[in-house]
Amino acid sequence: MTTGGWAITGLASIAPVTWGTTYLVTTQWLPPDRPLLSGVLRALPAGLIALLIARRLPTGVWWWRMAALGTLNIGAFFVLLFVAAYRLPGGVAATLSAAQPLIVAGLAVALLRERPSRWRLGWAVMGVAGIALMVLRGRLGFDPVGLAAGFAGTAVMAAGTVLTKRWGRPSGVGVLAFTGWQLTAGGLLIAPLALAVEGLPPRLDAPALGGYAWLSLVGTGLAYTLWFTGLARLPVTAMSFLPLLSPVVAAALGWLVLGQSLTAIQLLGFGLAMVSISAAQLNSNQHLLARFTGKS
Repeated sequence: MTTGGWAITGLASIAPVTWGTTYLVTTQWLPPDRPLLSGVLRALPAGLIALLIARRLPTGVWWWRMAALGTLNIGAFFVLLFVAAYRLPGGVAATLSAAQPLIVAGLAVALLRERPSRWRLGWAVMGVAGIALMVLRGRLGFDPVGLAAGFAGTAVMAAGTVLTKRWGRPSGVGVLAFTGWQLTAGGLLIAPLALAVEGLPPRLDAPALGGYAWLSLVGTGLAYTLWFTGLARLPVTAMSFLPLLSPVVAAALGWLVLGQSLTAIQLLGFGLAMVSISAAQLNSNQHLLARFTGKS
């Protein structure tokens, strides 16, 4: 990978790093049992701010494409993510999300004709194993609704990632407008559902307001702008490994902020996850891979 490619990868990695704070913020500062409200307040403010800055709306076929991408990347994904965060231990939810590279690999073959190499498939399995070693510890709660939500969330994000790569962006449309379209569409999708199921929002205290501000402005607005920038320039199968950073960050925050201990097995899992993410990026340049393996 060229220096520019590594720079784009580094910027795109900021997105899953900020997504890794979601579990901590949700459990420590947000009002309990409000996954739909959390989805709305994470997506809609960031989307509207992006639209106000970009001052551009979709045209033609992009109206329904943005509805589809907004549903997959934002609306359905956020709801399922928060349901899993409320109902599952972070380790279980994180391990389900680690399956994303394998799901993306299958969808990439069907929709993009992008066949993943054995190298990347092998590291995808190693990444799942690393996350499992790192975050699955102690007694686990396997809530069936939470499990279904966690796996479905991983699947819809994988589908949204592949479709975003397939469709690209309209000619002349910047990434900020493209991000704002999807965030707004996703937020508007969740809003009526939140009112119907959860009722009016509760009174929010200062920690909740701060948590929502962080998740919306940084963990969504900035993160998805960087994510879609990387997705436009990097192979989708390589990008699919970057979300493995989220459970790594979640575990690190549990250790730093909540005082959770890390065992030798968990540190081994941390190392496997980080190696799998890095190794998956090498395959985007066959000459570099050949040099890395010692082949001419």
